[in-house]
Amino acid sequence: MPDDCLFCRIAEEKIPATIVFSNDEIVAFRDINPQAPTHILVIPRKHIPMVTDLESSDDPFMGRLIRTAAIIARAEKIADRGFRLVLNCNREGGQTVFHLHVHLLGGRAMTWPPG
Repeated sequence: MPDDCLFCRIAEEKIPATIVFSNDEIVAFRDINPQAPTHILVIPRKHIPMVTDLESSDDPFMGRLIRTAAIIARAEKIADRGFRLVLNCNREGGQTVFHLHVHLLGGRAMTWPPG
């Protein structure tokens, strides 16, 4: 894990965050700049810079990552009304931290196109 990766440092509990879920391969925490009433980042503990760095061996893990986001949505009581999962890839895709992460957004109506 790179020493300069913000999300690796959060996953290693070297930087404080409001953790809502944690297991041996996934950590989820509240975004410090929320774009919705519920805005949680769901990340792998393993450092993967972006979605284009995934390998076929990561396929089962990505299923668990998305399923974890859905479990958190239910726990946050936003699943029944609806929520959005967002994966940004690279700078023009809106990625600012180069550690793969899923944004879980909910608690308000989502518009389209997202912008």
